[in-house]
Amino acid sequence: MERLLSSNLMQEDEDVNLRPQSLNEYVGQTGLKENLRIFIQAAKSREESLDHVLLYGPPGLGKTTLAYILSHEMESSIRITSGPSIERSGDLAAILSTLQAGDVLFIDEIHRLPKAVEEVLYPAMEDYAIDVVVGKEASVRSIRLELPPFTLVGATTRAGDLTAPLRDRFGIVSKLEYYSHAELKQIIERTSRVMETSIDQAAINEIAKRSRGTPRIANRLFRRVRDFAQVLNDGHIDIKVAELALDRLKVDHLGLDDVDIRYLKGIIERFNGGPVGLDAIASSIQEEAMTLEDVYEPYLLQIGFINRTARGRVVTQKAYQHLGIHIQEGLFE
Repeated sequence: MERLLSSNLMQEDEDVNLRPQSLNEYVGQTGLKENLRIFIQAAKSREESLDHVLLYGPPGLGKTTLAYILSHEMESSIRITSGPSIERSGDLAAILSTLQAGDVLFIDEIHRLPKAVEEVLYPAMEDYAIDVVVGKEASVRSIRLELPPFTLVGATTRAGDLTAPLRDRFGIVSKLEYYSHAELKQIIERTSRVMETSIDQAAINEIAKRSRGTPRIANRLFRRVRDFAQVLNDGHIDIKVAELALDRLKVDHLGLDDVDIRYLKGIIERFNGGPVGLDAIASSIQEEAMTLEDVYEPYLLQIGFINRTARGRVVTQKAYQHLGIHIQEGLFE
């Protein structure tokens, strides 16, 4: 079955119509949004490019969307790439040389930039210049290429993996938080209007409740529920169809899916509730450790189902109660 809660961007999430085009349309992240509004207005009044921006937080919270919005608000073009796709310093130099004054360069997964590429980025960010080595052997020389002022927007789910020199070169550093239930309802309502689908308030509430605080998941679940409504209810989404679809998709009332349940039960049944290391958990349930750490654990931590300790992951009493698993006497005393 397609993993609905995966961190991978799917084509349907790239639907341009679902992306808000301005800060006014963007739902949630209120503090960050208002700060960006000030920074943008100040930069435009000085006729400067916006300072470099680092956005970090769990996947699906709107980092890429914010990069598009920054470009739109600054009335500039945007170039999009990712850390793993820039393998050599020459690749980065080729991208930077195409930028125009005021352009936005968005690098997703910026923590995965190779060290050699990262070092080329330093002078580009600070001095708007890059040093290119040309020639071979005895004729090797370095040429400095001047760049127009631009804005680098970096996005990462692993801010701790960024080197200090790179992190320090960002003038604006902001963390994206999980969305509230009310904010998710607004997003689902907007999606239903854009996709011209009739939906009851109770169904909106149910989808929002199971979206684990993440807009990308809310939109993805909405699409799947819409499929059920199309076939079973003449295209209208009511609470009965929404509950049927979400239950069939194995997404429970807190938004936990099959991987979350296997993760929690794996720790409880095989490691007596923890503590246990991430690699041991990943191996026991046959999932990648990085996927568990980046996609699943942040939400489980947020809702208080696991704790991270120096000795490893520990499942909390709250998780036992949610799963209906008997708690051994004295386990949490």
